[in-house]
Amino acid sequence: MWDEIPGDIPDEIRRPPVKGRGAVSNATGRYERETRVLTDDGWTGYEEGGNGALSDPVRTIVSPASARSIIARNESPDVAFDQSVNPYQGCEHACIYCFARPTHAYLGLSPGLDFETRLFAKRNAAELLARELRAKSYACRPLALGANTDPYQPVERTEGITRRVLEVCRDFNQPVSIITKSALVLRDLDILAPMAAGGLASVSLSVTTLDRDLARVMEPRASTPPRRLEAIRALAGAGVPVSVLASPMIPALNDHELDAILEAAAGAGATAASYILLRLPLEIAGLFEEWLRVHVPDRAERVLSLMRQSRDGALYRSGFGTRMTGSGPHAELLRQRFRLACRKLGLGERNWRLDCTRFRPPPAPGDQLSLL
Repeated sequence: MWDEIPGDIPDEIRRPPVKGRGAVSNATGRYERETRVLTDDGWTGYEEGGNGALSDPVRTIVSPASARSIIARNESPDVAFDQSVNPYQGCEHACIYCFARPTHAYLGLSPGLDFETRLFAKRNAAELLARELRAKSYACRPLALGANTDPYQPVERTEGITRRVLEVCRDFNQPVSIITKSALVLRDLDILAPMAAGGLASVSLSVTTLDRDLARVMEPRASTPPRRLEAIRALAGAGVPVSVLASPMIPALNDHELDAILEAAAGAGATAASYILLRLPLEIAGLFEEWLRVHVPDRAERVLSLMRQSRDGALYRSGFGTRMTGSGPHAELLRQRFRLACRKLGLGERNWRLDCTRFRPPPAPGDQLSLL
């Protein structure tokens, strides 16, 4: 019950976690003037015979997003793509470490529980994408699908936005690379397999841990680790190039699994790999520390200490070149382990080389067909 939570946690978060959610609190975003605190008002109660966790008092709410454009551009030297599409804002997978959490502050919402329960669906994404691909100024380059929030999070089962976006990519011969941690990607094999055969599609599966218990509290609504490995196997079997993302690696929590994750993914058919050291920008640092002190209090100080050792004394450094992999002895050891494991397993470097020469916009509705 509540009294079992370590006493060094601030009073505002001295509560058990919300069942099926990642963040412990609903910490106010950095742009807000008020402070919000999650509390039990007596109407939700506890599950009988449960682990002391509050039953979910906040249901997932999906609202339409008023998107006016859909292709996002970036100039970061740390990522290999320069354009992406994100069908959703917020993510129900609820991964506590998600680097996209701070973006919810721009909406006047919390990067905590709001991020995983207050979702926004860009229901006109496919139409916007078709319009932008037809623009005379558009130059075809690989498109990353899900670079910010997961395109195959649970709400996609009913919304179907990602599938409609893929249909547009297929119709235009627009190369696309998907980033996900959901086995739901297999639903769209009928689109992805033919595209991959033409050099137009690839998939990257994030496998953070092989420990189902850790995955359940760290990324509670994502596919289980075995299901992700099954997805890698099915995609590879259908001829879709698959990479494994061992990300993020968290010192003293899951980084000891790096070699095992790469081996399991290679055995399932992955041909390339990458990893990222945990990033804790903005509100994520506080949310992650709360999570540590509730779920793994015996390792919290060790994790935070190693993070500081890998970030020049801070929990996070945003400088290009090192923000993805960190610095210092622990980060260097992780880097060497990754390289040696990839060499041993025959895993190549993850890349975005897809065929852009076949890009052809189909006739728009109402266009007069060519007489030739």
